[in-house]
Amino acid sequence: MKMESRSHEAHDASRVEVVSFRGLRVFVLMVVLVSCAVMFFTTDTSGARNGLIRGRVALRRAAPPAERRPTVAELGAPAERDRSDRRQSVVYLEAAPRGAFEQSEPGHAVMDQHNETFVPHLLAVTTGTIVAFPNSDRIYHNVFSLSKAARFDLGRYAVGRSKSLRFDRPGIVRVFCDIHSHMNAFILVFSHPFFAITDVEGRYRIDNVPPGNYNVIAWNEGLFSEPRPAAVPDGGATELDFVLR
Repeated sequence: MKMESRSHEAHDASRVEVVSFRGLRVFVLMVVLVSCAVMFFTTDTSGARNGLIRGRVALRRAAPPAERRPTVAELGAPAERDRSDRRQSVVYLEAAPRGAFEQSEPGHAVMDQHNETFVPHLLAVTTGTIVAFPNSDRIYHNVFSLSKAARFDLGRYAVGRSKSLRFDRPGIVRVFCDIHSHMNAFILVFSHPFFAITDVEGRYRIDNVPPGNYNVIAWNEGLFSEPRPAAVPDGGATELDFVLR
């Protein structure tokens, strides 16, 4: 009986060892599969380097400034040169990579009022940016907009004062002065950071663009280009030029 009992115990022990060994093999296999999956989904993106899109926007003609009405003191005097640069354009991605933009704190920008002109004439900002509108003239101004992206009226205020507004909705905002009809400007608000304003020669550069295929648009004074395809290589640059008007 003792011999038979020992035989059963040995048999049971061997079965336990086999089951344990099989369970260990399954566990190890699962660990290997999970590790391979993690490497597959992370290796391709973690080593990717951002690239850039650059080029030039050529304008066949710049939008003319609104005619300024002279004051009594200016009658007979030569007209002052318009200081706003209307040859500047904005180039931007039609759609940004998912999860590419996380802004923890709002940005800040300034659109001054000087010599009855908004300076700069063109601003490009991200959503959440707070724009200040100081008055540097010795006359009153009244900044307002009727745009869908931002409808506001800051009221009249004198020299040395400034009023601010936060822009939370993407879109194009046309800015005017309720007192001086010739004063106007543009604020383009984007929900991503992949945009750039051209310099006076029309050159632009959009940095830190993740590798991929995008559609790029150029804008100037309300005129949009057709979306142009751009393939950004890993850590490389893509050249893309536009012609407007």
